[in-house]
Amino acid sequence: MCGRFSLTATPEEVQEFLGLLELEGFPARYNIAPTQPILVVISGDRPEAGSNLPDRKAVLVRWGLIPGWVKDPNDFPLLINARSETAIGKASFRAAMRHRRVLVPASGFYEWHRPAKESGEKSQAYWIKPRHGKIVAFAGLMETWSSADGSEVDTGAILTVGSNRTIGRIHDRMPVVIKAEDFERWLDCKTREPRDVADLLVPAEEDFFEAVPVSDLVNKVKNTGPEVQAPVGESLVVAKPEKKSSGGGQMSLF
Repeated sequence: MCGRFSLTATPEEVQEFLGLLELEGFPARYNIAPTQPILVVISGDRPEAGSNLPDRKAVLVRWGLIPGWVKDPNDFPLLINARSETAIGKASFRAAMRHRRVLVPASGFYEWHRPAKESGEKSQAYWIKPRHGKIVAFAGLMETWSSADGSEVDTGAILTVGSNRTIGRIHDRMPVVIKAEDFERWLDCKTREPRDVADLLVPAEEDFFEAVPVSDLVNKVKNTGPEVQAPVGESLVVAKPEKKSSGGGQMSLF
């Protein structure tokens, strides 16, 4: 899953990376938590014929998706993540998968390795960031929830997938990463159905992320400064490709 992430790139860097027409300034955020506002990118109105201006725009949503059919959010679980393998079949995400796919810009995310209790080992937090570049775009979903009094709240969730072997040593799930060349296809909900973008819902390459062990400062939402990303050890070594043994079987090399 993805329960915390960060966006510390500048507004100018985010605007350029995601091809936005404009983007208001915002502060660096080192420890973004559920229920807080997050920046997402949507496909906007098509520009006039002959224009080469981008049509993507950024909006703020509450992290924790609320389907439109929910009567009382207080009686509904907080949906910060959606499993990509089953999202199209789930009532909570079906409409958003078809009509409201978004990109969630991030500088990386946090995950915790939680050993079995009998091992006696402590949990270890990791700051997982792209090895090349300052920004990554996660696949996301958006829904607008309307209350009985007519007020509206835009909400969102991050899609996850089974981890690659490198991140799998920390946790069995990771956010879906959408590459820059696939932004338009992922955001196009008018002509592309979920089955047309299903091939994008895969784990990132083994060497895409660097996993850096950090202290437990990140555990507390009130800790919002760069100190939460300070390394406390060596980065996790990237998993090497599996190789066949001489006996015809396979073994994992790390």
